[in-house]
Amino acid sequence: MKGQGGAEEASERPGPVDDAARHLALLTRTTEVVNSSLDLQEVLEAIAHEVAAALETDACFVYLYDDRADELVLRATHGTRIEDATSAPRMRSGIGITGVAAAERRPVMIPSGAHLDPRFKAFPNLREDEYESILAVPILARDVLEGALNVRTREPRAFTGAEMGLLTSIASQVGQSIEHAKLYAQTRRRVDELEALARISQAVSESLYLEESLEAIVRTTVESLHATGAAVVLEDGRIAWPEGRAGSHAVRLPLRWRGRGIGELVVDRDTPFSEDDRQLLDAIANQAAVALEHGRMALRGVLAQEIHHRVKNNLQTVASLLRLQARAEGVDPGKALGDSVNRILAIAAVHEELTEHREDVVDLAELVDRLRATLVQGLVAGKHVSAELEPVELAGQRATALALVFSELLSNALEHGGDHVSIELARDGSDAVLAVTDDGAGMTGAADGTGMSIVRALVRDELGGTLELVDRGGLRAEVRFPA
Repeated sequence: MKGQGGAEEASERPGPVDDAARHLALLTRTTEVVNSSLDLQEVLEAIAHEVAAALETDACFVYLYDDRADELVLRATHGTRIEDATSAPRMRSGIGITGVAAAERRPVMIPSGAHLDPRFKAFPNLREDEYESILAVPILARDVLEGALNVRTREPRAFTGAEMGLLTSIASQVGQSIEHAKLYAQTRRRVDELEALARISQAVSESLYLEESLEAIVRTTVESLHATGAAVVLEDGRIAWPEGRAGSHAVRLPLRWRGRGIGELVVDRDTPFSEDDRQLLDAIANQAAVALEHGRMALRGVLAQEIHHRVKNNLQTVASLLRLQARAEGVDPGKALGDSVNRILAIAAVHEELTEHREDVVDLAELVDRLRATLVQGLVAGKHVSAELEPVELAGQRATALALVFSELLSNALEHGGDHVSIELARDGSDAVLAVTDDGAGMTGAADGTGMSIVRALVRDELGGTLELVDRGGLRAEVRFPA
């Protein structure tokens, strides 16, 4: 009976054949799970869970190999967690028990007191000293190191040769899955990069405005690189288009056109930039340089047309004034020439203001002050000119008319007025008021001369305003026009 009972008990215990069948089933299930996704992080997390379940261990740690840094980086765990998720444990190949398994390309098993082994490497944000046993194996794909994994138990456990063989086989399948996931991630990244570059290229080619092109480049850069912020910085230090905020990591890429630096693309992020990120940024920087230079070329073309138009109009104005002066009778030639010079200088001052500020409007206070300084040069001693000027902006063509009006009024005051001339420029509601007052003898024949005829015509036709001459202990010429 005992013999029969012993035989029955022996037949109930799993034998080598049963273990092999169970391990094969576990290997098959694990392989199916890890091959069910092409997302690398999903694969690694599935590996940690399935391997721990397959070998009935308390924990599993999966490391991915970074060949550029020659480091193993912990990417997934089961049974424990990384306490500070912002700092993933990293160790060089050959350091730590798992690092030794990776470097020597063989399993390493410690049945108890694993944390007391001299090869053990502790991480402050990973509680590993609570585990007694460890079995670590390398993850290989066609003899190329892809990572390493280990399983752990809280109670001492001597893993069998069959279990080590099973974990090695699982690691081999995992290596293939990691390789496929990496290839998928690289392909997906290339597609994302091409889409980003296509959006930038389209924006650059379709937009007629430089600001729109730079805006599209910066925003696409932020989206594609998951950046916290980005900006295009011109060679003079001006920021052409800022977006977002600064991050913990920043990269500056030069914008070059035909070997010449024309600016920088600055990108910020909270995480470090990889080599792939930098390659994408190089391509974006090239697109940004093309957009910047093409935008400037277009702008230069527009400016050239605008300057041509302004010069043409100004020359026509000069010609008209000279014809008017030539028709005047009884005018001293020297004075006529001097008046014409002042009028041309007035037109030149407007042109200079427009060019310096690169705007379509002129600050009349600056213009009037510039003309005042030009016209008072060489004044006889005792003459004093004061000015109270408020900022008033006026479009370029109307500013030319105003400059000619002011030049005539100030020249008249300097010639016929007394020792003191005052200039006022102020806003009065929606109007602007320009006044030139002298303390001379008051109204003279000059009020009906060629100069004042020019003033009246310009105030009426170009400025849409009114001219008032007040003879009260001197002459006050006041021009009021809508600003």
